[in-house]
Amino acid sequence: MTEYKMFEGCVIGNRIPFIEASSRKVLDKIGVQTSQAPFSCCPDPTGMKCFDNTAWLAMGAQNLCLAESEDKPIISLCNGCANTLRGVQYQLKHDSNKKEAINKELAKIGKEYKGSIDVRHFVDVLKENLSAIKSAVTKPMSNLKVACHPGCHYMRPVEWMESDDPLRPVNLKEIAAATGANVVDYDELALCCGNAVAGPFPDHGDAILKKKLDSVKKAGADVIVVNCPACFQRFDTSQRDLSKKFDGEYNIPVLYITELIALAMGISSEDIGIKNHRVRRGTAIENL
Repeated sequence: MTEYKMFEGCVIGNRIPFIEASSRKVLDKIGVQTSQAPFSCCPDPTGMKCFDNTAWLAMGAQNLCLAESEDKPIISLCNGCANTLRGVQYQLKHDSNKKEAINKELAKIGKEYKGSIDVRHFVDVLKENLSAIKSAVTKPMSNLKVACHPGCHYMRPVEWMESDDPLRPVNLKEIAAATGANVVDYDELALCCGNAVAGPFPDHGDAILKKKLDSVKKAGADVIVVNCPACFQRFDTSQRDLSKKFDGEYNIPVLYITELIALAMGISSEDIGIKNHRVRRGTAIENL
């Protein structure tokens, strides 16, 4: 059996640790073995990469070295972390000069990047274990209509993510359906949630989020299911302000895919911290 080094990422560990709780419970249930490593920030695949690509590569490679030292693949719970680690692998595989330069930096701390281990996004591991998920379902989510949002960094760039069709993604929908939930299609499935734009350009970010949520509402979804901590926070924390800004009503709860699976496995909402969600009162998940 493969043992993965768990890469939780900064956001989950520091801001939404209940996501880690549901993920660990689900992985344990389906027999996916994980262990810890002293990873640092990945670092994030947009900001730091744009300012200093060399530092981004060095930090990412240092994390990869930790898994290489135990000859174990990484499983990432975060779109951004998976994107960074796979992106670092891709650049260093295809540019020997960069790899040599990064290894000179790593030598200062006694490390060398070899490119010998794999980095897996947890959704891809879940999809490989669909039969185990279905077998563990004791409380089918048949009363829930869910709209899936896989997030940009899970699918793009396709050159190194190699996970799903970037325009017609299906993996997250197939996993959600394995819980018995009714997966609804909507026009803006592949649209960004607006998180990366919202900081410097809040009006543009909010316009993107509104377009996304309007499409989800039109499809009649009770819940948005995600696999990215940044997207989770965007949907869970921004809907109240969006309602005020556009004089509308946005109150669609969001579940991490591992939360949906955990609930379908009969794990209580208390055990996975659903009470910590901001959008939950008067929604379809309030009493799950």
